[in-house]
Amino acid sequence: MAIMITDECINCGACEPECPNNAIYEGGAQWRWADGTSLKDAALPNGTVEPGTLPHTPVSDEYYYIVSDKCTECVGFHEEPQCAAVCPVDCCVDDPDHRETRERLLEKKEWLHLAA
Repeated sequence: MAIMITDECINCGACEPECPNNAIYEGGAQWRWADGTSLKDAALPNGTVEPGTLPHTPVSDEYYYIVSDKCTECVGFHEEPQCAAVCPVDCCVDDPDHRETRERLLEKKEWLHLAA
């Protein structure tokens, strides 16, 4: 599964620098596959390929958000999700809409951080 940030976020920004996948963005900021990853082009599960630098619409305009397709719950990097560990208001929680096995999270980590 991925982690999500609830609307209880106080926009402190503590979580953003902790994410090893650069999956956390400030509200209103566009996100890109290439941000914090080795992806030059993103070969997506639906078979399409897009430039890693292509900007995407923000998930939230009001508070920090996590791109679920880039979130690995820090599997392969840390013992626990770092965003949740540093959040002062406990608004980084499991996202029930994005459940994934540990094996899938490790595959996603490898895909995001392919050797250049």
